[in-house]
Amino acid sequence: MNAPNPNWFLRARLKTRQLLLLIALDDEGTLMRAAEVLCMTQPAASKQLKELEDMLGIALFERLPRGMEPTIYGESMIRHARMALTSLARAHEDIVALRAGLAGQVDVGSIMTPAMRLLPCAITRVKKLAPLLRIGVQVESSMVLLERLQRGNFDFLLARMTGLSDNADLQYEELAAEPVVVVARVGHPLAGRARLSLHELAGAPWIMPPPGSILRQRFDQQFHNAGLEPPGDVVDTSEIVLITSMLQMSDALNVMSADIALHYQELGLLAVLPIELACQMDPYGIIRRRDRLLSPGAELLLQAIRRQASTSLAVFDMADA
Repeated sequence: MNAPNPNWFLRARLKTRQLLLLIALDDEGTLMRAAEVLCMTQPAASKQLKELEDMLGIALFERLPRGMEPTIYGESMIRHARMALTSLARAHEDIVALRAGLAGQVDVGSIMTPAMRLLPCAITRVKKLAPLLRIGVQVESSMVLLERLQRGNFDFLLARMTGLSDNADLQYEELAAEPVVVVARVGHPLAGRARLSLHELAGAPWIMPPPGSILRQRFDQQFHNAGLEPPGDVVDTSEIVLITSMLQMSDALNVMSADIALHYQELGLLAVLPIELACQMDPYGIIRRRDRLLSPGAELLLQAIRRQASTSLAVFDMADA
């Protein structure tokens, strides 16, 4: 069998309208609603879908009594259609940016820790150089961000490479480790101590990441390793707004990233307790698709992030010396 021509879509004259139809069908679930979204008649939409399926020789959608579901082939085409249309939009933005000075749109996904200090510093630096550059940031878990990166929603991520993701088409560049510390409200009875032990913390009330999370597993394991039962008086949540509010109004303790804790300590909202934990989160870094070229604006932000990360690391090394 001959290998497929990589330019088949050019010979087939694949239409942008057909790509939009695939995405609308995936979003809306029915041909009628997809046609309405695209301001098309239902017969016209049906004809375009049939032409595409005939061109490929496969069924992209399963026709059900109450709608349409993408087949495995349809899911693949929809994913690539989203990326193709996003790339076309970015290409136009790049051209406009190059003609009118550095502008355009950069979309970044980030986990909480770099979003607290590293990313804001980098963005502030970039905006001084390119005030017209629009920068969008979404803060989520690594798993959610990786899924959205695969769909073409982001230029790059500041996140962890999870074991559940398909890493073959992703490029990872480690930025920083993520040690954790114990925090409490300012004025907490334990905040004035010179040194604390795990035994003294085992009976305290805690606000912790939910069971099953990586940090919770490692936190509990260090108590087991010390021959202690993990804390039993626990509220399970990862919502930072709820955590900081509850810490302010109680004697509860929390384990969080050292970088986030430092931010709240500098604001006078929390105090870092004098104990060194034997657990930490996995490092995070820059994650991007191998098959995607970054715009000039995205490259500028990426460079600023790298510089900021190296500066922060040097500051921490000096503090540890």
